[in-house]
Amino acid sequence: MTINWADQRALIIAPHPDDEVIGCGGLISRISEAGGEVHVMYVTIGADVQQAAAGFSTEVENREEIEKVAAHLGITSWHVALPKAAQLTLDQVPRLELSRVIEDTTPISLTTLKPTLIAFPHPTSYNQDHQAVAEAAITALRPSDRRRRHHPPVVLAYEQAADQWRMTPTAPPNFYVTLEPRHVNAKITAMDLYASQRREYPHTRSDETLRGLATLRGMQCGAEAAEAYECMRLMA
Repeated sequence: MTINWADQRALIIAPHPDDEVIGCGGLISRISEAGGEVHVMYVTIGADVQQAAAGFSTEVENREEIEKVAAHLGITSWHVALPKAAQLTLDQVPRLELSRVIEDTTPISLTTLKPTLIAFPHPTSYNQDHQAVAEAAITALRPSDRRRRHHPPVVLAYEQAADQWRMTPTAPPNFYVTLEPRHVNAKITAMDLYASQRREYPHTRSDETLRGLATLRGMQCGAEAAEAYECMRLMA
């Protein structure tokens, strides 16, 4: 199946800054390169957390890094849905509230943006914020009357290298986005721009890990490199 990336208006849901790059950096690069739109909703930017050495960062630092990444990847627009929510506490936010920010209460919500493609974290992630956002997205994207609610034709759940740590049995990926070396390099550079989040190998947020996973997923679909997703909806 061939998708015309130039026709896409994508919405990427990122629980925190850098999740969009780790899970979808290659996809973002392909869409923006083709002339399509990519919008990123950051659910939180870790306000009031001051533990940069432990992998967290301040709101100001996060916004500065987002601006650099958006310019590098050609992201059309971005929005922070819950700027005052601290990282690793999204599982304490009622699912109704999380679902509403995705569905209709933000400038790039489903109702306002009407994306053709949406991607969010895989619900099997060990990270509680990722789980909460995934479940909220699934609720917001629930099947209903297409004449009354927007249904994005392509719904994807993206992965991160250590998602399988929960040991929850999962189906293998069923949707691959093939990448050229320039797309992988764009993803790696974007991760490097998240200086407060990037780590040295063998950390899951290292350049080597991202490149290695892209190589593995490429092998699985007969390409040089790829990103893998679970496709939850595909409407022709």
